[in-house]
Formats: sequence, C-alpha cells, structure tokens
Amino acid sequence: MATTLVKTDYSFPGQTAVYHGKVRDVYSIGDDLLVMIATDRISAFDVILPKGIPFKGQVLNQIAEYFLDSTSDIVPNWKEAVPDPMVTAGKKAEGFKVEMIVRGYLAGSAWRDYANGCREICGVKLPEGMKENQKFPHPILTPTTKADEGHDMNISRDEIIAQGIVSKEDYEKMEEYALALFARGTEMAAEKGLILVDTKYEFGKYNGEVILIDEIHTPDSSRYFYSDGYEERFEKGEPQRQLSKEFVRQWLIENGFMGKEGQTVPEMTPEFCESVSKRYIELYEHITGKKFIKADENNLKERIADNVRNYLEGR
Repeated sequence: MATTLVKTDYSFPGQTAVYHGKVRDVYSIGDDLLVMIATDRISAFDVILPKGIPFKGQVLNQIAEYFLDSTSDIVPNWKEAVPDPMVTAGKKAEGFKVEMIVRGYLAGSAWRDYANGCREICGVKLPEGMKENQKFPHPILTPTTKADEGHDMNISRDEIIAQGIVSKEDYEKMEEYALALFARGTEMAAEKGLILVDTKYEFGKYNGEVILIDEIHTPDSSRYFYSDGYEERFEKGEPQRQLSKEFVRQWLIENGFMGKEGQTVPEMTPEFCESVSKRYIELYEHITGKKFIKADENNLKERIADNVRNYLEGR
C-alpha cells in the first residue's frame, strides 16, 4: 500500500496562519500568498473518513491545475505555481461565503430531494415528472452557504443578496463566471467521452476583482458520467457509469453510513482504498487525456517541504 498524506504541520518561511480543511491544508504566507496542499484525505457527508487514499491529493491537484490553466481566458484565477505534485501556490483572495453549484442533470442530493417531493432547490423551480439523471433543459445554479464546520446549507440567489452575504454586482459576476466555466467544462468532458453532470465553484475578491479560487472540475467537486451508454441506461432506469466521488457515498450508504449521529464509518480495507485510488487515477487520465505519473511517495512530507521552501526562496 502506497504512503498517504493525511496530516500536515509545516512551518514555512513567512507563514502567518494555517487552515486545515476537509481535504486541503492551506498555509498563508505573508499577506498575499497561499500554499494549498491537497492531502490524501477523503470526505463524504461532510465527514473526513479515517483512511487516506493513495495518490488522491496528487490527482486532485493536477486535475485542478489542468482546468485552471484551461479556463484562465474565461475568468482570472488564483493559481501562480505548482511547486509540488500535491501543492498549488497562488493569490490570497477574500473568499465569498457561498459555493456556486451548477447542475446540468438531476442527480445526487438534488435527485434525493426531488424523489422526496421537493420541486424547488435554492429558489429554482423544477419541472414535474423528471427522472433520476435526466438532463435539465438548461443548467441551473443552486448555491450553498459555505460552512466553516458542519453542513453547507442551500440558499437562494435572492436570499444571498438580501442578507448581504454577497453584493448584487459580485453575485451576478460569479453567476456569469460559473455558467461560463460549466459550459467550458461540459465541452472539455464531451471531447473525452464524459458528461459533466454537476460541479461547484468558489470565488473570492483580490484587488477588487472577482477571481476563481480553490479547485475546479475535480472528482471531489464534480460528478461525471460516461457518455457511452448514458441514454440506454437512462431509459431503463439503470444507474449510470460514473467517475466521481458518488461511488464512495453509495458504498457508505450501502454499509449504513450517511454521516448521521450514532453511525459508524464502515471499515476501509487496504483493498477498498486501493480501488478508490484507481478510480481517481482513471478520472485523471480520462479527463486530461494524459498518463498519470505517480510521484515518488518515499519521504512524502519531506519532499513537499523541500519543494515549497525552494519555491518560496525563489519568488
């Protein structure tokens, strides 16, 4: 079993703060730089699972790099450098407390709500008679408030603006960017025989400008179906073949865990972790069209420390 990075506790030159998220550890350097380390942690139902997934951090970081570079003509983003396969460094923006979720198909939590009778998500009315994994007439935006801890909460565009969480001007810019990014992501996925089902984007303000921050179009933030066989499976009401984290959620549900109080995470055997790793690598290769090259995981923590310090010294 490959070595995994599930915890970091670095002290980099000029470091002013550190934030340990569900999956990423974010180090603030001075006033204007972030060093974001994509760990091998995996979360589901807002719970960090007890075992790391080999090479997951590298996969996420390199997919995010690929898409940040491929969409920089649409929206300015935070990325400045990738000093290590698991690390991105870039602009420290003031993040908006809202995640922009764009859905092209009725799937995942939206389908679960719909099946329970819900016909409106985040102020967006949904047609009657839809089926699981059905394509919407056009992509919809279903924002959530970004929680520091616990569950993110659905919220409507009008509520966000009325409560002053984001100004009308900034929200409209985020909306425009999110839909344009989703359109580009949909095109890029289609070229590789995939369907971008839904995804989330995060934005921040840097020097008075709205910019894209965090990851983009990775399997942690997005759901992908294979195009081949989609229609046939949809017509028969069969589950879609997908490349996303949803298969981990399904495995947890089947084993009696949905993040509720009193529930226990099922045992994550080395075989299970390895199978999840393979799915992540498969997505990387499929979506980028590149062969995944596993970075040397011997002395993993030291490798990251050396690469980040060399980058900081060379700035």
